[in-house]
Amino acid sequence: MSVQVAAGLRWVEHVMGTTVSIQVEPPLVPDEILREVVAGLHDVDARFSTYKPDSEISRLMRGELSEADASPDVRHVIAACEHLAIATGGAFDARHHRADGRLDPSGFVKGWAIEEAAWQLDAAGGRNYCINAGGDVAARGLAATGQPWRVGIRHPDQADRVAAVLAISDRAVATSGNYERGEHITDPRTGRAATGLRSVTVVGPRLAFTDAYATAVYAMGLDGLTWLATERGNDYAAYAMTDDSRAIWTEGMETYLIRD
Repeated sequence: MSVQVAAGLRWVEHVMGTTVSIQVEPPLVPDEILREVVAGLHDVDARFSTYKPDSEISRLMRGELSEADASPDVRHVIAACEHLAIATGGAFDARHHRADGRLDPSGFVKGWAIEEAAWQLDAAGGRNYCINAGGDVAARGLAATGQPWRVGIRHPDQADRVAAVLAISDRAVATSGNYERGEHITDPRTGRAATGLRSVTVVGPRLAFTDAYATAVYAMGLDGLTWLATERGNDYAAYAMTDDSRAIWTEGMETYLIRD
């Protein structure tokens, strides 16, 4: 449910295997819009989860549903994943990062779902809000302070510390790393665990591709930052912690880093 926080509204929901918090500052949106946004996230979870046996993705994985007969949203997500596989040279690949080679678009779906939620808030008149889904963030406008939203990058070795703080307005932030679930990200090009980086945070215009690029850069390792700066540098920036505990970032990240 939503709660009043000073002049704003806040909603916290457990969905898609993580905690999603929505903070809206004036101009506020009606409670029913927040309920629709949250219902939409649960609908995405029901249709795309690889853990729910009756989801469209699970049925696709078992061969019980063809891609041609899937819903428009599922077909859209699959098409976006195909594009990303080409754009990243295979570093992000929804079909080949699983050991069994079956389709798993999870690395794209959460960012896409939060981006769709942001569009709903935009359409309802929201101008200043922040949606945080387990550290992946879509932020619009300004926080209650009248300043850009502050987003902390978790330190990969110490859960109660941040490695850096970003100031974000009308941008998305996504982080990939091995500190929460171990070596869960593999390089689809080799099938082996990604190496070189402990974590990488990417800032970009929209969360769906920002999240996917964070996964791709992490899989590429140190070369991933060069790839992002060269191929996507005008719109995207990255901050990474290396395996030997160094902090490195692309030039574009200077725009967002807060240096207190």
